[in-house]
Amino acid sequence: MMTAVKNASGGMATPWSKARADFPLYTNGRRKIAYLDSAASSLTPEPVLAAMDAYYRECRANVHRGMYAESEDAGARYDGAREKIAAFLRAAADEIVFTRGTTESLNLLAYSLSRKLGPGDEVVISIMEHHANLVPWQQLAKERGFALEFIPLAADLTLDMRAARALITPKTKIVSVTYASNVLGTVVPVRELADLAHAVGAVMIVDAAQAAGHRPIDVRELDCDFLALSGHKMLGPTGIGVLYGKRGRLEALPPFMFGGDMILDVRKEDSLWNEVPYKFEAGTPNIAGAIGLGAAIDYLGKLGLDAVRSHEREITDYALAALAKIPGVTVYGPPSGSDRAGLVSFTIEGVHPHDAATVFDRQGVCVRGGHHCAMPLLRELGLNGTLRASFGVYTAPEDVDALVAAIIKTKAIFNV
Repeated sequence: MMTAVKNASGGMATPWSKARADFPLYTNGRRKIAYLDSAASSLTPEPVLAAMDAYYRECRANVHRGMYAESEDAGARYDGAREKIAAFLRAAADEIVFTRGTTESLNLLAYSLSRKLGPGDEVVISIMEHHANLVPWQQLAKERGFALEFIPLAADLTLDMRAARALITPKTKIVSVTYASNVLGTVVPVRELADLAHAVGAVMIVDAAQAAGHRPIDVRELDCDFLALSGHKMLGPTGIGVLYGKRGRLEALPPFMFGGDMILDVRKEDSLWNEVPYKFEAGTPNIAGAIGLGAAIDYLGKLGLDAVRSHEREITDYALAALAKIPGVTVYGPPSGSDRAGLVSFTIEGVHPHDAATVFDRQGVCVRGGHHCAMPLLRELGLNGTLRASFGVYTAPEDVDALVAAIIKTKAIFNV
């Protein structure tokens, strides 16, 4: 049985059994489930729901516009969330831009940064990228003439850093990589890549969707120029995300969308943009979402990110050991003992991932089956899809046991 672990401050972190009681899908859901799809979207705890509900009930007004108490209260909660996120990433508040999620953040960067790219320039990404960090660069490369280069995998399914060192050259203008693969769980040496990028004058972008909320992140230590994350993958609500950017980088970056609140002055002939980060936040923001994300950060802070990471690593090791004992199951990812994200991708010989996921659902086991928005990576591995079990702070050993039972049931149904 797993136990609580001490967090960085020396206090005892909340064990999964107590944390689980905060998540309504377990306490009020339609059925008993083993939720193993946290890499797609994490569950949301009661304190986050309460914070958003309080905004709608107590000060439902727009921010930064109304000169009355309710609007000022809403603005204080919204701006307070930005401060929390900045502290969470070890950044400054004016380096935090609210977006709808990682996908919007990465598209904003791709469209804005590629305006100055053309033939002879190169953008380097990895073969592990989610489509959100691949397709924008791919399509803009065709439109603007720059080249898109892919860092391959090493034999052990870690990033091939020897190849990275060869690919990142003076032609490289941007390096944009995932912090942790949503398929393999591979954790990328971001700081080493940032040093390589900066040595040739390139911009370093990090997709932290699978890392934020699962491990401590210090953007100064990583020395990335930009970093994107999604609230719904770190116990927060859907529809809210963050783009971190070094202040100088954000000031130099042209805006992606135009409209209210991102302007300082508008004349018939031209407009003057607002200061960062507001320059990138056109229109009425997702106020409740930002407040909810701030509450999620508070919740994670009480748990302790070191404790969260330790718990998820224990669960991952437990799952890897259990799956290794089942004949016909093949697991994909870095070798045991590697630093990896809290997920396990696998196949069952003779069973399509979609068929297996359907059978799992009948057993109350929720997993992802398919290409995980990473089709080039799956093709590189010679696969048409995998099953993926992914974990959160609320994941219990019994959830993994239920997964194992579902696999055995599936094998019996398909007679494999």
